[in-house]
Amino acid sequence: MAKKGENRERIDLQCTECGEINYRTEKNKKNTTERLEVKKFCSRCKKATTHKEKK
Repeated sequence: MAKKGENRERIDLQCTECGEINYRTEKNKKNTTERLEVKKFCSRCKKATTHKEKK
């Protein structure tokens, strides 16, 4: 049996408009090999913007 969180990787989500790193989350690196892109609220821009995975 695999250990819990063995395939999971912690990632930072960065706002595409202002560049602020607002969120930290985990993703399964085996199931989702491409970069994560999510629409989230940015506190600096004061609106919902696209946040991309920072490498």
